[in-house]
Amino acid sequence: MSGADSPIAEVSHRSIWARAWPIILANAATPLLGLADTAVIGNTGSVANLGSIALGALLFNFLYWGFGFLRMGTTGFTAQADGAGDQGEVRAVLARSLLLAVSIALLLLVLQAPLISLATALFSASAEVEQGAEVYFHWRILGAPAALATFTLMGTLIGLGRSGLLLRVQLLLNGLNIALDLLFAAGLGWGVEGIAIGTATAEWVTLLFAAGWVLKLLDQQRQADQPFWSRASIFDWPAMLRTLSTNRDIFIRTLALLLSFAWFTNQGAQFGDRVLAANHLLMQFIAFSAYFLDGYAFAVESLVGKAIGARDRAGFDAVVRRSSELALATALLLSAILISCGAWLIAGLTDLGPVRMEAQRYLPWAAVYVLLSFAAFQLDGIFIGATRSSEMRNAALAATAVFLLSDWLLTPTWRAHGLWCAFVIYVIVRALTLLLYMPRIRREI
Repeated sequence: MSGADSPIAEVSHRSIWARAWPIILANAATPLLGLADTAVIGNTGSVANLGSIALGALLFNFLYWGFGFLRMGTTGFTAQADGAGDQGEVRAVLARSLLLAVSIALLLLVLQAPLISLATALFSASAEVEQGAEVYFHWRILGAPAALATFTLMGTLIGLGRSGLLLRVQLLLNGLNIALDLLFAAGLGWGVEGIAIGTATAEWVTLLFAAGWVLKLLDQQRQADQPFWSRASIFDWPAMLRTLSTNRDIFIRTLALLLSFAWFTNQGAQFGDRVLAANHLLMQFIAFSAYFLDGYAFAVESLVGKAIGARDRAGFDAVVRRSSELALATALLLSAILISCGAWLIAGLTDLGPVRMEAQRYLPWAAVYVLLSFAAFQLDGIFIGATRSSEMRNAALAATAVFLLSDWLLTPTWRAHGLWCAFVIYVIVRALTLLLYMPRIRREI
């Protein structure tokens, strides 16, 4: 398709921003839930209750981040089917993803006892904290089918470029969750159990609303003589195998990312409590910047998928260039804010003088990481939209290996500065490895 005939090539910086900002708001709303849970238990419960919430929530964060492939895999296939004008396949993609999500959730319900036993064995918590974490887990796991199914619905909305609806889903989930936690834990005095019940309830209510919105949207795009779901389309075995293969690769990639961040935290602890605390503060800035950069990555997932589905190379080139320009400009701004206001931001997070000083020593590394990380975010979005999961897997594994090697080489001499340098090298390698695959994607459009 020529540039003159390509509607995607006409996508402007403004229209990309219009897709990105609701996602940025949705991402930024997520930490409010953790803060609300902490505030409720922190003011109504004991230290052990707070520890139970921390341990239980950590386990669910790990599980749900690991199963994030349900969202990412759905997005790419949905966008490509939409770009090809095959609305029947859009609905079939959702059905396959829902089947996978429900299957995983049922497995989690069956394995909940060994999972909580493994979690408590990995952390050296008191018996009271472990008991509270078990109560939290056994109630909250009841929301797993709803949470994982909602991941697939979010993937559908992102793939279709409906970021406004995505924001509505996220705000409903977080807002209802906070309200129910306040009601059950603070109002009714149910403590840790109330937090877990509130979260699980919010997940089920959100699923009902999100499913209604998404199914209505897909039904509006269905021709009158077409069934909403075709058994033959859903159980298209080559398509199902592609779904499973893509999700497997993204799962491995996610585990590699988790390992890298866990290694960074663990290695920081080797240099003492001050370095560990300082690194934790700086990682909050990196996580906050990710909410912004992920907005552009989510937008590019949908647009790249549409371009590939439409066999539109000119549109692909335009989307990659303009979204990357916006992401780079945002990364530059975020990095500049860290450099110019970092000391003030650190002071706002802690009044501990030694930790402040330590965090300021490594602040330039965090700013460099934020600046360079935009490329990895953008390329992840491009490859998710292109459903090129094996390349994402390979890049994550290569970057993790280089990170571990760099840490081994640099930290004996440079200590914590060496660890931060290795972390920056890690995010550079992630981007460079994906960049090597880009010409192949472009040639195949």
